[in-house]
Amino acid sequence: MKKVELQSDRIAAANLERRRNRELQRKERIFNEKVRTIGIDKDALDYQVQERRDQGRREAEILNAYASDMVHHDQVANLLDSRQSRDRRRLEETIQHFRQNFQQPESRREFDLNDPDLLKKQERGGQVLPGLAGEDPGKRDRVKRQQEQLREWAQQQQQELDMAKQQQRQEDLQYYHSTAALDRRTMELQQIESQRQRAMAMATKEFNLAKAVEGMEQQQRERQREEEDNRMEIQNQLQVVNLHEGDPGSASVMGLARLWLNKGLTAEHKKQLVDYRQRQMEEKKRASVAEQQREFQQDVFRMASTRTALLLEREQARMTREQRRAMDNANAQLAEGQSERRTYFERDVNYAPDESYFAQFNTSSR
Repeated sequence: MKKVELQSDRIAAANLERRRNRELQRKERIFNEKVRTIGIDKDALDYQVQERRDQGRREAEILNAYASDMVHHDQVANLLDSRQSRDRRRLEETIQHFRQNFQQPESRREFDLNDPDLLKKQERGGQVLPGLAGEDPGKRDRVKRQQEQLREWAQQQQQELDMAKQQQRQEDLQYYHSTAALDRRTMELQQIESQRQRAMAMATKEFNLAKAVEGMEQQQRERQREEEDNRMEIQNQLQVVNLHEGDPGSASVMGLARLWLNKGLTAEHKKQLVDYRQRQMEEKKRASVAEQQREFQQDVFRMASTRTALLLEREQARMTREQRRAMDNANAQLAEGQSERRTYFERDVNYAPDESYFAQFNTSSR
């Protein structure tokens, strides 16, 4: 015969095994002289010591990692410092090379007035000024032409400076207008966002009010239905008692159903019972139809609310894209204006002398 093992037997065996193991552990603690004489929990102390060692090792690892990070950061800082020093030294060497090659005293515009070797150059070329030695008869005309040329250069520089200031004012005005337009657009978007939030709050409030009214109406209908059921039950009980007074079966709790079983109902009573059941069925049907209509209205309202929220989110996304596009266009225009201004100053407003300036000197014997 096969032995059937019950759940209770397995539980009892497990409890017995647990008590047995507990007793063995207790005997081991009691008969262990070291633990009994010391009177402490050696396992707990060993665990605490091991835990403290692990904590010290973890702290040492954290400190080592921190020290490694510090060393790495110091190396990076030294590397950046050396790179910056090298770049600075290269820049200074480049500037010095440019000064030695392109900014010699001979390349200055007034060098012909202060050239100490002018007479030696003229004598070396076989040309001697007329008149007394050391005199320059054309000095007055040359100084006059140089003054006129300086005056023209000053006027030209003033005109270029005025044009640069005018362009700067126009760019500042354009930047102010674009910034004002962006501010207005931002305010409009903020107003639209606040309107959307208010609309969402109103929709949520209306939905909550509708749900609250619906809950109150449902509670009222349930209370009326319950009162109507109680009233109908009381009327049925009274009718049964009045129609079958003296019948023992008519005074029972089962009502018309008990009378039907006892065959104490007449044809009129049977008709009343059938009419009562039909009214109950019609009332249940009307309640079911009303419940379905209410659920349908709730679904329609929920779908309308969801659709309104989706439209508001799409409108917000569209306005966000328009704002981003407007800001990108404004930034592109500002970048283009700055690039044009930088190109103008680098190309047109350049006061450094070029080859055509130096080519106009030393064209004659003077």
